[in-house]
Amino acid sequence: MDKDQRYVPQNIEPKWQQFWHENKTYYAKRDDSKPKFYALVMFPYPSGDLHMGHMRNYTIGDLTARYKTMRGYNVMNPMGWDAFGLPAENAAIKDGKHPAIRTLQNIVDMKDQFAKMGIVYDWDREVASCLPDYYRWTQWMFLQMYRKGLAYRKKAAANWCPFDQTVLANEQVVNGRCERCGTEVIKKDLTQWFFRITDYADRLIDDLDLLPEWPERVKTMQKNWIGRSYGAKVDFPLVGHEGEIAVYTTRPDTIYGATFMVLAPEHPLVEQITTAEQKDLVESYVVQARRQSEIERLTADKDKTGVWTGAYARNPITGKNIPVWIADYVLVTYGTGAIMAVPGGDERDYDFALKYDLPIVAVVEPDTSVEPVESGDPSVVPVLKAGARVPLYTGPGHMVNSGPLNGMPTTESKAAMIKLLEERGTGQGTVNYRLRDWLISRQRYWGAPIPIIYCPECGAQPVPESDLPVILPLDVEFRPGGESPLARVESFVDVTCPNCGGPAKRETDTMDTFVDSSWYFLRFCDPHNDLAPFDPEKVNYWMGVDQYTGGVEHAILHLMYARFFTKMLADDGMVNVQEPFNRLFTQGMITKDGAKMSKSKGNVVPVDAMVDSQSADTGRLFILFIGPPDEDAEWNDRGADGMHRFLNRVWRLFEGEVTVGGSGQDRAISDYSASDRDLLRRVHMTIKKVTEDIERFHFNTAVSAIMEMANAMQAYRDAHGPKTYAYSEAATSLLLLLAPMTPHITAELWKQAGGEGHIHTQPWPTFNAELAAAERVEIAVQVNGKVRERIILDAEATEEEAIAAALASEKVAAIVAGKEVRQARYVPGRLVSVVVN
Repeated sequence: MDKDQRYVPQNIEPKWQQFWHENKTYYAKRDDSKPKFYALVMFPYPSGDLHMGHMRNYTIGDLTARYKTMRGYNVMNPMGWDAFGLPAENAAIKDGKHPAIRTLQNIVDMKDQFAKMGIVYDWDREVASCLPDYYRWTQWMFLQMYRKGLAYRKKAAANWCPFDQTVLANEQVVNGRCERCGTEVIKKDLTQWFFRITDYADRLIDDLDLLPEWPERVKTMQKNWIGRSYGAKVDFPLVGHEGEIAVYTTRPDTIYGATFMVLAPEHPLVEQITTAEQKDLVESYVVQARRQSEIERLTADKDKTGVWTGAYARNPITGKNIPVWIADYVLVTYGTGAIMAVPGGDERDYDFALKYDLPIVAVVEPDTSVEPVESGDPSVVPVLKAGARVPLYTGPGHMVNSGPLNGMPTTESKAAMIKLLEERGTGQGTVNYRLRDWLISRQRYWGAPIPIIYCPECGAQPVPESDLPVILPLDVEFRPGGESPLARVESFVDVTCPNCGGPAKRETDTMDTFVDSSWYFLRFCDPHNDLAPFDPEKVNYWMGVDQYTGGVEHAILHLMYARFFTKMLADDGMVNVQEPFNRLFTQGMITKDGAKMSKSKGNVVPVDAMVDSQSADTGRLFILFIGPPDEDAEWNDRGADGMHRFLNRVWRLFEGEVTVGGSGQDRAISDYSASDRDLLRRVHMTIKKVTEDIERFHFNTAVSAIMEMANAMQAYRDAHGPKTYAYSEAATSLLLLLAPMTPHITAELWKQAGGEGHIHTQPWPTFNAELAAAERVEIAVQVNGKVRERIILDAEATEEEAIAAALASEKVAAIVAGKEVRQARYVPGRLVSVVVN
């Protein structure tokens, strides 16, 4: 390369982006001669405005696809758009711009930004959930659910935003308000569509064991969300009314301590059993409770509140009448919506009993081997709260005040009580789940229409598959109104019944956008199929996804819904995998000035600004270097400047007559000089480390190792010049290691230095095990100032490793035996000094 040729990325990068596009470098097709690799980043919403905070997962995904290609895999790396949803509809209401126009323009803008960052996808596989050729098959999926009994309609209370005029998921309610517009959310009873995901609850938990390469925290979050527990269903007969209150409890053995009952404010029995004297208080409390989200109601430090209904139920074991209260810490969506309150063994019940002066009975005591204290871990010892005469205890021990269970260990008492309840016919052992069926109805326009027609004679009728897709009309009026804008489009609503041919009405709810993103990864395998959502043979070649990358905010709902869809389709024989995503990585967030990047905070680093001022490769490398990729990291402009300076140093390493593409690995190590061997040792150690780090997603340490290698190359070049075999091998390895990270500069330097073909189709470098082994050095070991031993260590051993090796040697161990080691330190490459009493 000409010494006077400067590194000008703004000239280089567009050229290579055009090359990848025109040559379809990363477009995939079946190739049975190679192992397949399906790389995927989570389906993005087309906001049209990407900044460097967004680019972390896309850079990681791009690096993965390029790296695996160089490792010899047949890689598929597609991209599409989760293009339906409330943001575009809200914007349309605000400024009158149709969601279809806005969304499609955003897609164009984002594709341009991806290209500017050197992010390559197989655009022949592009899909957008808002286009009829995609949502036709989303509707087809709904019909399969409907025919299997997995899609059904019922009346249910929902979070309702009066401003957006739509249902919100619990996660969209923050401090009782809509997360988007800030309006106070209310509860509203609506007839809506659900998917029966609870039928798959056990499989969704048990099959997490099939996913060893998922983060444990994500699997734990899914397990907790499903909330499988083992206990008993117990019936408490009502006093003065027919029927009973059914409760689910995981601790039926504590029933002797049940001194009152609590119903969720929304429980259907509340209105029936409330006395006239308590009616006004109860009704007021119900209204107040329905204003709160489930998350707010379950907050641990929230003050416990409730109202007595005036009614009683009978404890089926003790025979005593106990009062029935309502309280917001009990949810109608969990269990039966009612609990038996055991204040001696439950923190929430205990606080409630103290506040309202209700009886507290101890039913479990710690074993005598546990010494009671006045404070400590409530799972181990009794805790006596101020003003209480009976201690709260939630740990293991033995039963007291519990009739035939007295003295029985808590490890046995649960099963014994279930047996007793079943013998008396007042209860039975059962399994319960926190998971509720998936509410998919949305009272909004910008979503996939639900393919159902309502006939006054025939009832709900599925749209015939031959009539799909049910096209979303474009001529709609965007204004708040309490119902879907579709309900005001007569040409859409008024139809004929597919069964009897009479006049009928079309469903005007649309589907939750999570439905769209629950199967998109399957459509990518066969995106242009007009006869089916996909060809099972093509899906079974590519699935499952070998690397899935995206934000931890989707750790529960999106991932669970995608797993549910996959299992449903596997049951129908359409896919041969039970789990869609083999390996999952959830990246941390990029912040700036201590906050998430956003326009409102004025702290964004736009993609275009990064490319124009420095380079795409600079942004990519800094994103990878900024810190462990699974943790949040703070953007620092000076750090980005440092990456740009490093790339300039890399450019200068190729000035003069530098050649690449050959390998000295067929040469004997003895053929090299000592300085050559030193350089090559650094090169092969770096190849080994970078390979291992990329496989483990330790990108920040991989970049650090490459920077150290570049420093070693500069020192060698200053002393020996660039025309040696050793330097050529180092230069070749440097470009290959950087190629997935900084694709533009490496492609340019590879070409200029005479490399054959395109760098990103070259094989990944392999390391020489002998050269990659760390250099060994002899270290003196001093004990109280005298050399007592000499040991051999890796030259790059840490202080902790060196001290441990010294103390483990036979001679030193004998000297320090029985003595206190007061100090130990390591002088790298020279000695370990130990001071003992």
